[in-house]
Amino acid sequence: SGRRGAGRREPPSRSPAGSMGSAAPPVLLVLVLLVALGRPLLGAPGRGAGTWSRFARLPYPQDQLFLHDTFPDGFLWGAGSAAYQTEGGWRQGGKGASVWDTFAHRPAAPPGSAPPGPAGGDVASDSYNNLFRDVEGLRRLGVSHYRFSLAWARLLPNGTAPLNPAGLAHYRRLLGRLRELGVEPVVTLYHWDLPQGLQDAFGGWASPVLPQLFRDYAELCFQHFGGQVRYWLTMDNPYVVAWHGYGTGRLPPGVRGGPRLGYRAAHHLLQAHAKVWHLYNDHFRPTQKGKVSIALSSHWIKPQRMTEKNIKECQKSLDFVLGWFAKPIFIDGDYPESMRSNLSSLLPEFSEVEKNYIKGTADFFALSFGATLSFQLLDSHMKFQQLESISLRQLLYWISSEYNNPQIFIVENSWFVSGSTKRDDAKYIYYLKKFIMETLKAIRYDGVNVFGYTVWSLLDGFEWHRGYNIRRGLFYVDFQSHDKKLMPKSSVLFYQKLIEKNGFPPLPENQPIEGIFPCGFAWGIVDNYIQVDTTPAQFLDSNVYVWDVHQTKKLIKVDGVFTSKRKRQCVDFAAIRLQISLLQEMHVTHFHFSLKWSLILPLGNLSLINHTLVHYYQCFASELLRVNVTPVVALWQPMADNQELPVSLAKYGAWENPETVQAFVEYAKFCFTSLGDHVKFWITMNEPSVKNLTYTAGHNLLKAHAKAWHLYDKEFRRYQKGKISIALQADWVEPACPFSRNDQEVADRILEFDIGWLAEPIFGNGDYPQVMRAWLHRRNSVDLYNFHLPYFSEDEKMLIQGSFDFFALSHYTTTLVGWEKEDALKYDHYLEVQMINDITWLHSPNRAAVVPWGLRKLLKWVKSKYGDVPIYVMANGIDDDQNMVHDKLRVYYIQNYINEALKAYTLDNVNLQGYFVYSFNDKTAPKYGLYSYVANQFEPKPSMKHYRGIIDNNGFPGPETPELLCPEEIASCSECHFFRTRKSLLAFISFIFVAFIVTIFFITYYSKRVERRYK
Repeated sequence: SGRRGAGRREPPSRSPAGSMGSAAPPVLLVLVLLVALGRPLLGAPGRGAGTWSRFARLPYPQDQLFLHDTFPDGFLWGAGSAAYQTEGGWRQGGKGASVWDTFAHRPAAPPGSAPPGPAGGDVASDSYNNLFRDVEGLRRLGVSHYRFSLAWARLLPNGTAPLNPAGLAHYRRLLGRLRELGVEPVVTLYHWDLPQGLQDAFGGWASPVLPQLFRDYAELCFQHFGGQVRYWLTMDNPYVVAWHGYGTGRLPPGVRGGPRLGYRAAHHLLQAHAKVWHLYNDHFRPTQKGKVSIALSSHWIKPQRMTEKNIKECQKSLDFVLGWFAKPIFIDGDYPESMRSNLSSLLPEFSEVEKNYIKGTADFFALSFGATLSFQLLDSHMKFQQLESISLRQLLYWISSEYNNPQIFIVENSWFVSGSTKRDDAKYIYYLKKFIMETLKAIRYDGVNVFGYTVWSLLDGFEWHRGYNIRRGLFYVDFQSHDKKLMPKSSVLFYQKLIEKNGFPPLPENQPIEGIFPCGFAWGIVDNYIQVDTTPAQFLDSNVYVWDVHQTKKLIKVDGVFTSKRKRQCVDFAAIRLQISLLQEMHVTHFHFSLKWSLILPLGNLSLINHTLVHYYQCFASELLRVNVTPVVALWQPMADNQELPVSLAKYGAWENPETVQAFVEYAKFCFTSLGDHVKFWITMNEPSVKNLTYTAGHNLLKAHAKAWHLYDKEFRRYQKGKISIALQADWVEPACPFSRNDQEVADRILEFDIGWLAEPIFGNGDYPQVMRAWLHRRNSVDLYNFHLPYFSEDEKMLIQGSFDFFALSHYTTTLVGWEKEDALKYDHYLEVQMINDITWLHSPNRAAVVPWGLRKLLKWVKSKYGDVPIYVMANGIDDDQNMVHDKLRVYYIQNYINEALKAYTLDNVNLQGYFVYSFNDKTAPKYGLYSYVANQFEPKPSMKHYRGIIDNNGFPGPETPELLCPEEIASCSECHFFRTRKSLLAFISFIFVAFIVTIFFITYYSKRVERRYK
């Protein structure tokens, strides 16, 4: 028998010892709080240091919720590419060699020397020969702008005159086609591909000659293309060019000049940029009316701990990477003070004239953020022992605070997927979604002035130092094919729809609804295993004690002196009294817990019974009934220790052994007999873990459940009048790419393996899902292993089919799945499924995703699969880390999951009859409780009080909600069953009693007559 695969998310740990959300975020509240915390209206060097403390104070979890809103009117949406990454055609049309051509063509390195560069961009995506193909991709996306770079060596093969006519014609054709489509060009003059001739002749950017040569090249571009270009970028990411091109030598031209040469190259890059800006400003702006800036790249960094020292180190890290270029341009023409004080003579000096010349040479802040620099090309020592992060929103706020609230144009942003990923690039989509969402929050919540966004890139290409090992394009390119056709990935559809809607507008399904649940709705709480303490109360002690007030200050037993004993009562168990009082405080109507089979019948049969424990359970159930709380009792729940089976059964195969089936039936009969007077709501098996279940074990488990159900139905239901079913763990599974048929097939398959495996035989046709059988047949035909799914006989099918009174499920989270293998650690080879994470979702400390709408989808799925069956959500909850801040997440979780359950009941007509929160307290389920347990004391968390409020309102009533008049519940009489089940005895006793009364009457009557006669 095979076991279920790896890489799956476990349900919450249940030790006995221990999206976007469905509701729209309270935007007005968040906005008010954010305004109170201050917006970056005026910036100054060093003011960005307040970013970390500001974001640490934002309201949780409201600030982290998905924001359903749109971008400002006129917001620019675009895509980008770089010449060397996509053009190819390195020897076509008179193009000269660039430093990247030379770097990529290096011969294999001899032992001990630097390794050669990755396979280069000789052909890449072949955009040089497929200009109209690329532009068609832009048309399909519906973008407003396209960022691309000019290949300096294609226009000026040697870096200086003469001009190459073929190169000029190529870019004119591209600009003309963009104009026809109404797509705004955003043109980068220099994107790392310096002509090799300039490197050979002058030493590249290490030479002070280069700024003037770059100015000459820019002037040529402004003259020939300026009439069609409104947005110019002088260069891209000068940090990478200077530091890794001339300092470390990791990238072309591969000069290992150390820090001194790296800082000198940066000095010249800044001078070159300033020259080009002034050239445009003085000679071309009056007629062309365009704007010029420089694309600066940055990481984001967060302190290891929120201390003043660590925050200063984070500020220094940003100064050394982004501020290195941004402060001279946007503030005062000079390097950050932290660089000056730390680098002393390594950092070149600007004269006062140069400072004034460089200061203010940008018409907007062009920001590049993402995979090129973050976690890849950032030197580790520039992190200053702090933690790198990918928070675009915080970086935008920092820039706004630090540099006088500039207009920001995001000219490059995205993440990457594996080079083997073809069409369904779910990981890429969710990173894109995160970055765009953070941009929207920066605009709406933080007042940052962002006016455009550019996804990187339009199509797959050569990814610099990563070669072809990763992909960043919206369109897939098969690099081995001759024609290099563009094939749209799922991210194309995502970005296309986002552009159409200009963001994430609110949708009806994202909004909470008002309404209430029906009369008799079960509001419950779960405790896997109740606290068992059979220590008797002090009032049952018949001994007499005296207080030693002089010496020991303790009670001393008086030998030989006793008081009269009284009969033991259930209320004498202090542990029961405490738990009952907490449940009363919560106002729940139902309490769900599991019995311990291994303790009730330690040997697995009736030869040894733990009567003390059984009596405790009887008392607990009767005390629940006394306070009008319905006990919901599971006969068995798997736990880590022997699966909570008696040792004798666990030792001999557990559920693999057919004898366990009969042992379970005998155990169930004993429980029905012993506890059935008090328990009317039974669960045979609670959350059997399909992940750890073999097919043979699952087969026997289903038969055991069915036999226990029929036993109750035939022998106990008539007079106990209870109901019984099985409770399945049922997390929702969503296709990672909503537009992908393959991903949808994977999601459907996982639902059948996770839920349908045990549900279909009981609630469906009496047999396993056909999807399972077909998949296992396919796997067995190609694998060395034989995953055998057993067959039921016709009698067994009849036995199992319909063995339920309701559908009980436990639901905690939602998982995204796809078919394209992206991350080996999260890939299930057995089911061929890739687990994906939507990083815009809220997550608990244990990384459980908070996805309220997943519950509604699950409930609709159950109804569509198994009809109008009564459904109980038997467990729904999330962890915290003993921190009250994270209990706020639980408040949000409970509120929104219940609201989605209300939508399922109200809008989808799901026959939902109850909802239970997991879990009761932290003592029995650490981190999941509505009550904390500290210093032997239970304290209600805010989430408990919030849940109690929902229970008291029976949902979420609004002004328009009609009043629901429910009949008063009559307290159950746990002792009444004795009389109901002994009617013959009662009739006989009644006859004797009446006869006795009549006899006494006649005796009295005739006695009086005799007395009167004698008188």
